[in-house]
Amino acid sequence: MRNLARTFTLLLAVGLAAPVFADDAKPFADAKEINLLNLLPPPPANDSAQTKAELGEILTLQVTRTPDMAARAVADAEENVWRFSDVIDNPKFTKENLPKFSAFFDRIVETEGAVVDPAKDVWKRPRPHLYSDLVKPIVPLSKSGSYPSGHTTLGTLMGIVLSNMVPEKKAAIMTRAWEYGHNRIVGGIHYATDIEAGRIAGTVIAQTITTHEDYKAEYEAAREELRAALGL
Repeated sequence: MRNLARTFTLLLAVGLAAPVFADDAKPFADAKEINLLNLLPPPPANDSAQTKAELGEILTLQVTRTPDMAARAVADAEENVWRFSDVIDNPKFTKENLPKFSAFFDRIVETEGAVVDPAKDVWKRPRPHLYSDLVKPIVPLSKSGSYPSGHTTLGTLMGIVLSNMVPEKKAAIMTRAWEYGHNRIVGGIHYATDIEAGRIAGTVIAQTITTHEDYKAEYEAAREELRAALGL
Protein backbone atom coordinates (compact mmCIF):
# COMPACT_ATOMS: atom_id res chain seq x y z
CA MET A 1 0.00 0.00 0.00
CA ARG A 2 2.92 2.36 0.72
CA ASN A 3 4.28 1.67 -2.76
CA LEU A 4 0.94 2.71 -4.28
CA ALA A 5 0.96 5.91 -2.28
CA ARG A 6 4.53 6.75 -3.35
CA THR A 7 3.68 6.09 -6.98
CA PHE A 8 0.64 8.33 -6.76
CA THR A 9 2.65 11.16 -5.17
CA LEU A 10 5.09 11.06 -8.08
CA LEU A 11 2.28 11.05 -10.63
CA LEU A 12 0.50 13.96 -8.98
CA ALA A 13 3.68 16.01 -9.15
CA VAL A 14 3.53 15.96 -12.94
CA GLY A 15 1.93 19.18 -14.20
CA LEU A 16 -1.21 19.01 -16.33
CA ALA A 17 -1.57 21.09 -19.48
CA ALA A 18 -4.62 22.92 -20.79
CA PRO A 19 -6.83 22.12 -24.65
CA VAL A 20 -15.83 19.79 -31.70
CA PHE A 21 -18.01 18.30 -29.07
CA ALA A 22 -19.24 14.71 -29.38
CA ASP A 23 -22.96 14.15 -29.04
CA ASP A 24 -22.48 10.53 -27.98
CA ALA A 25 -19.89 11.27 -25.27
CA LYS A 26 -17.02 9.23 -26.67
CA PRO A 27 -14.11 8.59 -24.28
CA PHE A 28 -10.89 10.52 -24.74
CA ALA A 29 -8.85 7.32 -24.19
CA ASP A 30 -9.35 3.61 -23.61
CA ALA A 31 -7.61 0.58 -22.16
CA LYS A 32 -5.54 0.07 -25.29
CA GLU A 33 -3.85 3.40 -24.70
CA ILE A 34 -3.84 3.27 -20.90
CA ASN A 35 -3.42 -0.34 -19.83
CA LEU A 36 -3.82 -0.41 -16.06
CA LEU A 37 -2.66 -4.02 -15.99
CA ASN A 38 0.79 -2.67 -16.83
CA LEU A 39 0.60 0.32 -14.49
CA LEU A 40 -0.84 -1.08 -11.26
CA PRO A 41 0.14 -4.04 -9.11
CA PRO A 42 -2.54 -6.72 -8.73
CA PRO A 43 -4.85 -6.32 -5.73
CA PRO A 44 -4.00 -8.07 -2.46
CA ALA A 45 -5.05 -11.71 -2.35
CA ASN A 46 -8.39 -12.46 -0.72
CA ASP A 47 -6.75 -14.39 2.13
CA SER A 48 -3.91 -11.90 2.67
CA ALA A 49 -3.25 -9.98 5.86
CA GLN A 50 -3.69 -6.78 3.83
CA THR A 51 -7.23 -7.67 2.75
CA LYS A 52 -8.14 -8.68 6.28
CA ALA A 53 -6.81 -5.38 7.65
CA GLU A 54 -8.76 -3.43 5.04
CA LEU A 55 -11.89 -5.41 5.86
CA GLY A 56 -11.40 -4.39 9.48
CA GLU A 57 -11.29 -0.73 8.42
CA ILE A 58 -14.59 -1.12 6.57
CA LEU A 59 -16.26 -2.84 9.52
CA THR A 60 -14.98 -0.17 11.91
CA LEU A 61 -16.41 2.58 9.73
CA GLN A 62 -19.66 0.65 9.49
CA VAL A 63 -20.24 1.14 13.20
CA THR A 64 -18.55 4.53 13.69
CA ARG A 65 -19.70 6.57 10.68
CA THR A 66 -22.01 9.43 11.52
CA PRO A 67 -25.36 10.02 9.79
CA ASP A 68 -23.73 12.91 7.91
CA MET A 69 -20.87 10.68 6.71
CA ALA A 70 -23.37 8.06 5.59
CA ALA A 71 -25.46 10.63 3.74
CA ARG A 72 -22.37 12.00 1.95
CA ALA A 73 -21.32 8.49 0.93
CA VAL A 74 -24.76 7.72 -0.47
CA ALA A 75 -24.88 11.01 -2.39
CA ASP A 76 -21.39 10.43 -3.80
CA ALA A 77 -22.53 7.19 -5.42
CA GLU A 78 -23.60 9.52 -8.22
CA GLU A 79 -20.93 9.75 -10.92
CA ASN A 80 -20.81 13.26 -12.33
CA VAL A 81 -18.96 16.54 -11.94
CA TRP A 82 -21.92 18.23 -10.24
CA ARG A 83 -20.91 16.50 -7.00
CA PHE A 84 -18.29 19.28 -6.79
CA SER A 85 -21.01 21.93 -6.53
CA ASP A 86 -20.47 22.27 -2.79
CA VAL A 87 -16.90 23.49 -3.31
CA ILE A 88 -17.57 25.52 -6.45
CA ASP A 89 -20.37 27.17 -4.44
CA ASN A 90 -22.01 29.13 -7.25
CA PRO A 91 -25.66 28.89 -8.37
CA LYS A 92 -24.57 29.03 -12.02
CA PHE A 93 -22.66 25.75 -11.67
CA THR A 94 -25.39 23.65 -13.32
CA LYS A 95 -25.79 21.52 -16.41
CA GLU A 96 -28.33 23.95 -17.84
CA ASN A 97 -25.98 26.92 -17.54
CA LEU A 98 -22.89 25.10 -18.80
CA PRO A 99 -23.69 23.00 -21.91
CA LYS A 100 -20.12 22.87 -23.25
CA PHE A 101 -18.69 22.13 -19.83
CA SER A 102 -21.33 19.45 -19.27
CA ALA A 103 -20.66 17.75 -22.62
CA PHE A 104 -16.92 17.80 -21.93
CA PHE A 105 -17.32 16.12 -18.55
CA ASP A 106 -19.69 13.54 -20.05
CA ARG A 107 -16.67 12.45 -22.10
CA ILE A 108 -14.53 12.45 -18.96
CA VAL A 109 -17.00 10.06 -17.32
CA GLU A 110 -16.94 7.77 -20.36
CA THR A 111 -13.14 7.80 -20.35
CA GLU A 112 -12.99 6.40 -16.83
CA GLY A 113 -15.14 3.41 -17.75
CA ALA A 114 -13.27 2.74 -20.99
CA VAL A 115 -9.95 2.58 -19.13
CA VAL A 116 -10.92 0.99 -15.81
CA ASP A 117 -13.57 -1.62 -16.66
CA PRO A 118 -11.27 -3.93 -18.67
CA ALA A 119 -8.79 -4.08 -15.76
CA LYS A 120 -11.58 -4.79 -13.28
CA ASP A 121 -12.71 -7.67 -15.49
CA VAL A 122 -9.24 -9.23 -15.39
CA TRP A 123 -8.50 -8.84 -11.68
CA LYS A 124 -12.05 -9.62 -10.53
CA ARG A 125 -11.42 -8.66 -6.92
CA PRO A 126 -14.58 -9.48 -4.94
CA ARG A 127 -16.37 -6.55 -3.36
CA PRO A 128 -16.10 -6.44 0.45
CA HIS A 129 -19.70 -7.59 0.96
CA LEU A 130 -19.03 -10.61 -1.27
CA TYR A 131 -15.96 -11.48 0.78
CA SER A 132 -17.69 -11.09 4.17
CA ASP A 133 -21.39 -11.09 4.96
CA LEU A 134 -20.57 -8.82 7.91
CA VAL A 135 -20.25 -5.94 5.46
CA LYS A 136 -23.54 -4.15 4.85
CA PRO A 137 -23.09 -1.54 2.09
CA ILE A 138 -25.25 1.57 2.24
CA VAL A 139 -24.65 2.48 -1.41
CA PRO A 140 -25.91 0.69 -4.55
CA LEU A 141 -24.26 -2.66 -5.14
CA SER A 142 -22.17 -3.36 -8.23
CA LYS A 143 -21.38 -6.51 -10.19
CA SER A 144 -18.01 -5.23 -11.38
CA GLY A 145 -14.70 -6.04 -9.74
CA SER A 146 -13.61 -4.01 -6.75
CA TYR A 147 -10.10 -3.08 -7.97
CA PRO A 148 -9.41 -0.37 -8.91
CA SER A 149 -12.28 1.80 -7.75
CA GLY A 150 -13.96 3.35 -10.79
CA HIS A 151 -15.67 6.01 -8.67
CA THR A 152 -12.33 7.02 -7.17
CA THR A 153 -10.65 7.03 -10.57
CA LEU A 154 -13.37 9.31 -11.88
CA GLY A 155 -13.38 11.55 -8.80
CA THR A 156 -9.63 12.01 -9.04
CA LEU A 157 -9.77 12.62 -12.79
CA MET A 158 -12.61 15.13 -12.46
CA GLY A 159 -10.88 16.84 -9.55
CA ILE A 160 -7.62 17.31 -11.43
CA VAL A 161 -9.33 18.63 -14.56
CA LEU A 162 -11.71 20.90 -12.65
CA SER A 163 -8.94 22.27 -10.44
CA ASN A 164 -6.94 23.14 -13.55
CA MET A 165 -9.94 25.12 -14.78
CA VAL A 166 -10.46 26.82 -11.42
CA PRO A 167 -7.00 26.96 -9.79
CA GLU A 168 -8.36 29.50 -7.29
CA LYS A 169 -10.17 26.59 -5.63
CA LYS A 170 -7.61 23.87 -6.30
CA ALA A 171 -7.07 22.85 -2.67
CA ALA A 172 -10.79 22.61 -1.94
CA ILE A 173 -11.51 20.75 -5.18
CA MET A 174 -8.81 18.15 -4.60
CA THR A 175 -9.85 17.70 -0.97
CA ARG A 176 -13.37 17.04 -2.27
CA ALA A 177 -12.00 14.57 -4.83
CA TRP A 178 -10.24 12.68 -2.03
CA GLU A 179 -13.44 12.58 0.02
CA TYR A 180 -15.33 11.29 -3.03
CA GLY A 181 -12.99 8.31 -3.18
CA HIS A 182 -12.87 7.71 0.57
CA ASN A 183 -16.66 7.65 0.67
CA ARG A 184 -16.53 4.35 -1.21
CA ILE A 185 -14.96 2.86 1.92
CA VAL A 186 -17.45 4.66 4.15
CA GLY A 187 -20.23 3.22 1.99
CA GLY A 188 -18.87 -0.30 2.44
CA ILE A 189 -18.35 -1.03 -1.25
CA HIS A 190 -14.55 -0.77 -1.64
CA TYR A 191 -11.26 -1.56 0.09
CA ALA A 192 -8.55 1.01 0.81
CA THR A 193 -6.23 -0.39 -1.89
CA ASP A 194 -9.06 -0.01 -4.42
CA ILE A 195 -9.14 3.68 -3.55
CA GLU A 196 -5.37 4.15 -3.76
CA ALA A 197 -5.24 2.41 -7.13
CA GLY A 198 -8.14 4.55 -8.35
CA ARG A 199 -6.29 7.73 -7.43
CA ILE A 200 -3.27 6.57 -9.39
CA ALA A 201 -5.43 5.58 -12.36
CA GLY A 202 -7.26 8.91 -12.34
CA THR A 203 -3.99 10.81 -12.31
CA VAL A 204 -2.53 8.76 -15.17
CA ILE A 205 -5.66 9.29 -17.27
CA ALA A 206 -5.67 13.04 -16.55
CA GLN A 207 -2.06 13.37 -17.67
CA THR A 208 -2.46 11.19 -20.76
CA ILE A 209 -5.52 12.80 -22.28
CA THR A 210 -4.00 16.29 -22.14
CA THR A 211 -1.92 15.24 -25.16
CA HIS A 212 -5.02 14.67 -27.32
CA GLU A 213 -6.09 17.42 -29.71
CA ASP A 214 -9.81 16.84 -29.19
CA TYR A 215 -9.30 17.07 -25.43
CA LYS A 216 -7.36 20.31 -25.75
CA ALA A 217 -10.07 21.94 -27.84
CA GLU A 218 -12.97 20.83 -25.65
CA TYR A 219 -11.10 21.61 -22.44
CA GLU A 220 -10.44 25.19 -23.47
CA ALA A 221 -14.04 25.81 -24.55
CA ALA A 222 -15.38 24.24 -21.34
CA ARG A 223 -12.92 26.20 -19.21
CA GLU A 224 -13.85 29.52 -20.80
CA GLU A 225 -17.56 28.80 -20.41
CA LEU A 226 -17.15 27.83 -16.76
CA ARG A 227 -14.98 30.77 -15.77
CA ALA A 228 -17.30 33.22 -17.50
CA ALA A 229 -20.32 31.75 -15.69
CA LEU A 230 -18.50 31.93 -12.35
CA GLY A 231 -17.32 35.49 -13.01
CA LEU A 232 -13.65 34.54 -12.94
